[in-house]
This record gives sequence, structure tokens and C-alpha cells, in this order.
Amino acid sequence: MRRPAALLALEDGRVFRGESFGARTESTGEVVFNTAMSGYQEVLSDPSYCGQIVTFTYPLLGNYGVNDEDWESDKLRAQAVVCREVCDVPSNWRSQGRLEDLLEVRGVPGICGVDTRALTRHLRDRGVMRGCLSAVDLDPDALVEKARRSPSMLGLALADLVTCSEPYWWTEGGPAEQPDAGDQAGGDRPLAVVYDFGVKYNILRRLRAEGFRVRVVPARTPARDVLALEPDGVVLSNGPGDPEPLAFAAAAAREIAHAVPTFGICLGHQLLGLAFGGRTGKLKFGHRGINHPVIDRRTGAVEVTSQNHGFHVDGGSLPAGEFELTHVSANDGTLEGMVHRRLPVLSCQYHPEASPGPHDARPWFRAFRESVVEHRQTAEIA
Repeated sequence: MRRPAALLALEDGRVFRGESFGARTESTGEVVFNTAMSGYQEVLSDPSYCGQIVTFTYPLLGNYGVNDEDWESDKLRAQAVVCREVCDVPSNWRSQGRLEDLLEVRGVPGICGVDTRALTRHLRDRGVMRGCLSAVDLDPDALVEKARRSPSMLGLALADLVTCSEPYWWTEGGPAEQPDAGDQAGGDRPLAVVYDFGVKYNILRRLRAEGFRVRVVPARTPARDVLALEPDGVVLSNGPGDPEPLAFAAAAAREIAHAVPTFGICLGHQLLGLAFGGRTGKLKFGHRGINHPVIDRRTGAVEVTSQNHGFHVDGGSLPAGEFELTHVSANDGTLEGMVHRRLPVLSCQYHPEASPGPHDARPWFRAFRESVVEHRQTAEIA
């Protein structure tokens, strides 16, 4: 089937031609690449991809369709989609529709027929950069200029765009105004309060699987309001954008980390780094995929992990002796996990909830649960 023409223009002047699929519209964003072979629905609905045009390196997209179960938030979050080939006839027992139709209904543009190997090599060599994808304006020079005028991810605060507007409970059936009946009294089930900087649903699912009652609060909730809920632990979620402009979140993270067990994931990890005096920086092309090897320096074990981040914590900038730097990337040596030496605080740069991806990193949730249990026991003795 022949589709209408579309263009992807990068801020450095490189232009890629292809065909439009999904919504026939125009979008700008940071052009990044993801190396996963599956999980496109989870990727596109992950709030951490807000502000980004996602290039999938696997050459076929949409082959197993889409469904109502694989959402990682309540909407598609990526600005646009780039792929080599899009499948018109998906085949999978879970499929409830085509990816192309979902993109069209949700207003997200896509371009197929692109040499994604060339695009990925270009971004790997030059670094990720701003782009403009359009099926309505086919003037290359105009699109390059639009890309250059779009916001840079460096210095861009996006948490306010993806956070929830009101607190909610995460229940067996998903988000709700009231907790499940079995959670009403609390009992022995500890309460985890999750700061929503762009939280993925599977983080909330994994917390429930570890036995927590889960309360989600907006990104700008003051630390005193969270502590007033008497949480047994607090999770700082993943999210999009640059962590440095989120001074309010780093300040809240510092106060909370000195009060209750705290677990940071991805952006939450970066916020903890800032909260304790460290620095963050932008990676040349980031880590995005589901096969990134991470080394646990304590044991030498390697975890194959799901990752999606363009910023990192500079481990050398953290106060000497305050954190044990437990995990590093086997690819580039960047910091991937840390544990505070005195406080019940731990964080990882990658995604232990996966979805998509392997389950090697699930012990992070177990470690958080153990820190909560230990903290409760210590408080009872005191």
C-alpha cells in the first residue's frame, strides 16, 4: 500500500524521506533510538518519552498489534514514531487492533520507509538532536528550521506535563479514588507513596506485587504532605526531561530520604543524586532498549536491563563515602545504581519494572521492601 509522503528533518540539516502512517500531522522533539525488538506499545505510552521522536531500530513495527493491557500510562506519550516498515496485518492472539490505527486516533504521526540504520548511526556518531517530522509540510529547509527552533532537551522540565493532577490509589483494577476493600484498614500491608514524575504503570504493579498499598501523588506535592500520610516508604518515579530544573523535586527528595525509606527509579535516581549534592549530565545518545548489560559491582553479576534515559548521575560528584556505587553500565561505565551507606535510600538508573524487557532487575523492588520492613522494626524497637 502506497502511503503519503513524509519527511524527518534534523537540526543539523540531515533529512530523511519516507511515507506517512498514523496521524497526518507534524511534530517536533528530540530524535532518539530504541534498540528493543518488541514492546513498542509500552515504549510509546511511557511518559519518559514525552518530548521525543522515537526511532525503532528493529526493522518491523506493529507486527503483533496493540491491545488494552500493554499501556504504561493513560495515553501515548512519544511525539512521533520512526520505523523501517510498519505491518498492516498484525498476527497475535492478544491483538485488538493495528498500531497505525491507534496512532491515527491518538494524533501521533509516524514515518516509515526510512533507512533507520543510517539514522541510528548518524545519531550515535553526532548525538541525539532535535527534529521535525511532518506529513503536511514537505519543504526540507522549512522543517530543518522548525527543528532548530524547537526546545532543547537540555534544561527542559517536563514532569509537570505528565504528572497526575490529583492523588489516586493504585488498585488491582488500576487507578482509583479509593483503595481496594482489602487495603482500607491497611493491616500489615505497608504504604508506599509514589511521586509521579511520569510513572509507568508497571512500577505500581510491581509495588503491589511486593505487598504494598500504593498511593500516587502529583510531582509538586510538598514533602510535608507526603510525610503526613505516614508512608512506610516513598518511591521517586521515572519521568522525562532534564532533572536539573526540578529543584522543587530534589528538595522534596532530600527531606523525604532523611525521614523514610526511599527508592528512586531513573529520573528519581537522578533527583536523589542532586538531592545529596551530586551533579547530573546529558549523555551523547542515551540508553534506550531492553538488552543493556549492567554490572553489580558487589558480586560481579550482570543484569540484562530495560533502559530509557538521556541523563545520568556523575558518580564522582557525589559526596565522598556517602553512597556505595553498586551498579555500572557494562557499555559505557556510567552509574546505574547506588545505595546510601547510612540511610535506607537506594536508587537505580534503569527500569527494574521492565515492561518491556527482562526481569533480571526485579530484586530492586524486593530490596526496597526489605528496607521498609527493617525500618518499621527499628521504629517499633525504639
